[in-house]
Amino acid sequence: MEKFGRPGQAGLRNQHPTPVSLVIVDDHPVVRDGLCAMVSADPDIQIVAEVSTGEEALAAIRQWRPMVVLIDLLLPDIHGWEVIKRVCANSSDTAFLVLTSLVGDEEIYRALEAGARGYLFKDMARKELVNAIHAVASGKRYIPAEVGARIAEGLPRTPLSPREVDVLQAIAAGLRNKEIAHHLGISESTINAHIKHILEKLGASDRTQAVTTALRRGIIRL
Repeated sequence: MEKFGRPGQAGLRNQHPTPVSLVIVDDHPVVRDGLCAMVSADPDIQIVAEVSTGEEALAAIRQWRPMVVLIDLLLPDIHGWEVIKRVCANSSDTAFLVLTSLVGDEEIYRALEAGARGYLFKDMARKELVNAIHAVASGKRYIPAEVGARIAEGLPRTPLSPREVDVLQAIAAGLRNKEIAHHLGISESTINAHIKHILEKLGASDRTQAVTTALRRGIIRL
């Protein structure tokens, strides 16, 4: 991927005569309209497609091969980080910039581990959004201070296993240990062991605190 830069604006502006091609992915039409209005004011950014689902995003990326994809994580079909993971697994030159309302550290970790180069919350200012787009297009990372603070809150990080997440999700749904064991097809003693590990990893004293912590950090969702 070519590197771009321009004197001023901390080197974030596009010096190449071809503007930064951008695909916008968000399932809310009003949000997409707002983003288009914000970004279109910059002559160095060209919106080539705007879509509302993960599958549409994958198709648009294959068709347009954009320099940057601005993507929400909450999509109606597949999760945004799964879109990022699928594209980045093919060594794509497309840079992903997450723009979402999800503020939990686990959501941030998932997106960055999948291959996202930047992460913004939806209350950011227009100037920050434009600068972030140019930053990731030029090969840089864009992690604002508030995102870094969220990451720091989750340190030291001891991720839950997929099975532990399943158990915790079932607890959040109100199931008892015996019901969880039947639902997951494992023994109740194994469920008890999983819960013990969940409490230790989350630093929680009981099931309720574990669920509250997991919801706040974005590990599970109701």
